[in-house]
Amino acid sequence: MPVSIVIGGQFGSEGKGKTALEIVRRSVEPIVAIRVGGPNSGHMAYDLSKKKHVLRQLPAACIDKNVDVVLPAGSYIDVDTLLSEIDALAYPRNRILISSQARLVRPEHREWERDSKLIGSIGSTGSGVGGAVMASVARKARNFKLPSISAADDPRLQEFIDDSLVNNLRMRLADNQRIVIEGTQGYGLSLLDSGFWPKVTSRTTTAAGALAEAGLSPKDVDDITMVIRTFPIRVAGESGPLENETTWEAIAKNAGRSEDLKEYTSVTGRVRRVGRFDPKVVRRALDINYPTRLVMNHLDYIGEEREMEADRDSPLKSFIAKTEGELGRKVDWFGFSGLHFVDREDMHLD
Repeated sequence: MPVSIVIGGQFGSEGKGKTALEIVRRSVEPIVAIRVGGPNSGHMAYDLSKKKHVLRQLPAACIDKNVDVVLPAGSYIDVDTLLSEIDALAYPRNRILISSQARLVRPEHREWERDSKLIGSIGSTGSGVGGAVMASVARKARNFKLPSISAADDPRLQEFIDDSLVNNLRMRLADNQRIVIEGTQGYGLSLLDSGFWPKVTSRTTTAAGALAEAGLSPKDVDDITMVIRTFPIRVAGESGPLENETTWEAIAKNAGRSEDLKEYTSVTGRVRRVGRFDPKVVRRALDINYPTRLVMNHLDYIGEEREMEADRDSPLKSFIAKTEGELGRKVDWFGFSGLHFVDREDMHLD
């Protein structure tokens, strides 16, 4: 069955949105784009006019406005954020489907996160997703006061609710439509299996976790894409360990670039921490996700694409060879900007 899953292999911001959009653009089948998780992470991609979009609720794979969008039962929805993104993109509202069982992120959930001190202690974005997850798991327990509200209970979402969403997706798969599941964050932030607890998010961010939140079967999957970046990041503050932490200034200097390379979180606007490539985390992510495709972004932090052909001994080629050796796995797509990918066969590597 034609299901693609896109997940991150480090600590988020690997370029999953851009990658999911590339899969959509390369596919010949009709597409359904699924965004799991909630608005605590932003996905960025460029539309066909090269305008940048950062989306927290809709999948970045939808920015060409040519796919059906699904927010499944495993979604946590901030209704104001969702509606503002629909309006900003002028997205066809009849192409958006939401599970009646998706949960809502409410102001009470954001207040609970602020009061819990999670923003400072683990680097949480404070977007309320953790509170919404807690409320859902609590199942109206009398000693846990946060409400858990389904998408079906908000009048503003009624036009999008599909009570038979799972059956709808099953029929689309039978009709050979490709479903692209856009995961959030990265393996290093996964609640159950990353090894970095408690400095993690509130969900499982593996391919298996994304598939479960989408409500589909493992038998449906024929494509798993794991995305990594040359210099992994974590959000600012006490967000957890980051092997070989460095500075944006050092990265720019080593790449011979004069501009400011600092990256900022799309949700909180804080400067990201950055580290040198750590193969240990990525190897664990490869083991647990077992991807069919490996994508590496931010190669422009090492060198320029033209170096692949012009200089056989460039730092860029050396970095790729060293990284692939450490991972025991070849990279399939290479990203030098937010706009496009270069396939391995075009990189003059083999």
